[in-house]
Amino acid sequence: MSDHFELSSPPFDSVSQVRFSPTNPDHLLVSAWDTTVRFYDVTANEQKAKFDHRAAVLACSFSDAAHAYSGGLDPGVRELDLSSEKVTYLGQHGNAVSAINYAREQNVLITGSWDRSLRFWDPRAQTTLVSTHALPERVYNMDLVGNTLVVAMASRLFHIYDVRKMNEPAQMRESSLKFMTRSLACMADGQGYAIGSVEGRIGVEYFDPSSEAQDKKYAFKCHRQTIDDVDHVWPVNALAFHPVYNTFASAGSDGTLSIWDHKVKKRLRQYPKYSAPIPSVAFNCDGTRLAVGISYTWDDGEEGAKSAERPAVWIRKTGEEVKPRQAS
Repeated sequence: MSDHFELSSPPFDSVSQVRFSPTNPDHLLVSAWDTTVRFYDVTANEQKAKFDHRAAVLACSFSDAAHAYSGGLDPGVRELDLSSEKVTYLGQHGNAVSAINYAREQNVLITGSWDRSLRFWDPRAQTTLVSTHALPERVYNMDLVGNTLVVAMASRLFHIYDVRKMNEPAQMRESSLKFMTRSLACMADGQGYAIGSVEGRIGVEYFDPSSEAQDKKYAFKCHRQTIDDVDHVWPVNALAFHPVYNTFASAGSDGTLSIWDHKVKKRLRQYPKYSAPIPSVAFNCDGTRLAVGISYTWDDGEEGAKSAERPAVWIRKTGEEVKPRQAS
């Protein structure tokens, strides 16, 4: 099998999220603006199931090998049975569902919405909605490591929660970046998280509020290029940490994908540029593959859509480039 190949049967409209199974390194979910969630076996390069929705799907997540969840512009939250293709409606938000995570230790589904709330769901219970938690702003991104949930909101706000104690956030922060938050990912070692902004910048943050830990946080410019003496700056659309080595991938509207070692503050690899923006990336559970969603991200409005390439999902085999330098 090739080290870099395109999945057959991609979505017809822009990719919103790519997500690998927590246990099976070959199983991938792709949600898209064509109102579908597609389930693939990447080794077989086969679409195994397709779930149609009433509107664009913005977020998806696995819970275990056999079940997934979805949410989008139609504010419903749905459970997807990946083998029977049965869809179960769990409930809804007051506005679009923009982010979904599954807390495996608690067996609880967490959804974030533009309605300025988080909702916790127990899909197995008679009454699926467990709790609702009001927020000061719309949810843009969410990620979870262990019991720590990070919520990125409009107005550059961040809340950090312990999912076992949701009565109040453990920490409330403002973004270290000056512009709107476009991406978020928690470190695999649970020490902190990375954020990306619309203005070609990444910030590396740590959970520990002590001054020693906070002194380690930093930000850097990326996904930029000088063309004919003009600085071009692109949004950092997606971030993903390697599950084994804790290095991270960043992807932008410039079509570039890079691997970074945040400990030594160095780029380990920039892959050959893709032909369109990258809205989402994900490592699989053993870190041997990287899924790369490619599609127009509306950075140039309707005009740009006229010449946009068709959406695609690429699978890239990872190698030495994802390992930290000091460990080699």
